[in-house]
Amino acid sequence: MWGDCVIVERKEYLEKLIAWKDKKLIKIVTGVRRCGKSILLEIYQNYLKQHNVEKEQIIAINFEDLDYEELTDYKKLYNYLKEHLVTNKMTYIFLDEIQNVPDFPKVLDSLYIKNNVDIYVTGSNAYMLSSEIATMISGRYVQIEMLPLSFREYMESTGSMNDRGIKYAEYLQNSSFPYTLELKNQPNEIREYLEGIYNTIVVKDIVNRKKITDTMMLKSVLQFIFDNIGNPLSSKKIADTMTSAGRKIDTRTIEKYLEAFRESYIIYQTKRYDIKGKQYLKTLEKYYIVDIGMRYMLLGSRQADAGHILENVVYLELLRRGYDVYVGKIGTFEVDFVAKNSRGTIYYQVALTTHDESTLQRELRPLQVIRDHYPKIILTMDEEPEEQYDGIRRINARDWLLGLTE
Repeated sequence: MWGDCVIVERKEYLEKLIAWKDKKLIKIVTGVRRCGKSILLEIYQNYLKQHNVEKEQIIAINFEDLDYEELTDYKKLYNYLKEHLVTNKMTYIFLDEIQNVPDFPKVLDSLYIKNNVDIYVTGSNAYMLSSEIATMISGRYVQIEMLPLSFREYMESTGSMNDRGIKYAEYLQNSSFPYTLELKNQPNEIREYLEGIYNTIVVKDIVNRKKITDTMMLKSVLQFIFDNIGNPLSSKKIADTMTSAGRKIDTRTIEKYLEAFRESYIIYQTKRYDIKGKQYLKTLEKYYIVDIGMRYMLLGSRQADAGHILENVVYLELLRRGYDVYVGKIGTFEVDFVAKNSRGTIYYQVALTTHDESTLQRELRPLQVIRDHYPKIILTMDEEPEEQYDGIRRINARDWLLGLTE
């Protein structure tokens, strides 16, 4: 517990920070606002104190706190940090929401070359790692991408792994943002909290940063993407849809908006991959969103979308597990997800149910035409035990999300 707060340990992320401790690299934790980055740094600072790090060896600054507004001047920040370095001992520096400091890479670059300095920063906007910034600290940082709570973390926070059907519905409705655990059974408060995050992202991370003048149009495009998770989309298709609804917009503006959404981690773009030709395709990407509760807040809860919602949850879980994720194409067939990492590839189909024989065959067919020997899995909400069809496994999606089956 943290005061009266429910604290979810975020073990996987904590272990990553511990693994990089004292290594000569800047640790950059990125992710959407309120996904738990600041709390993660606090948990890690506690870990350090429990492992013989003195209080004065830790410098922690949150640039969203007005107390530190003066230090958003990079020269003042650098001088402040330099004055507080501990002689002959490691100093652990934590700079939270560093995108609020113009020219912050100059500070990181100068600190990096000093001995006995271990630097951790967080940011809510990928712009901070865009080409010009990354070039300045290139090869000197490791990025840890953070997401809101997984279904497993949500279940663990309830103190019991039972009633997973009810809790899965809660997880979607109440949102995966950690603070909503405090607001359980308070739907109006959850809605207001999510509206607050949504508006902060739109205004602070997108409109102000990208100097966008038509906020209404921006919100319409974002809402359209929230409404079309898992559907193939192109900039032209989005522009045409907006224009036919009486809101004229060109594809270049759409592309600018999409980039801004991705940079603020509110949406994720998934490119298409030709499985047979082993090449990446440039057309009709799919988009997934960072949190389903935020979608309910914007669009209401329409049950007809349950399949795409499950697909979205699976997509985020694959990212959490360290995969690069693509939409697979093989001939005229499509595979929901091609998940790749250093150990190989796994193919996934996601379906709400395969009770109907024709649905089962439709989900199996794309996997059956793939000629390699990588694992092929269908994830469904059906509660029957796992089944295999010529080596293709059908697994319960909640089991998979909870890590009860590989």
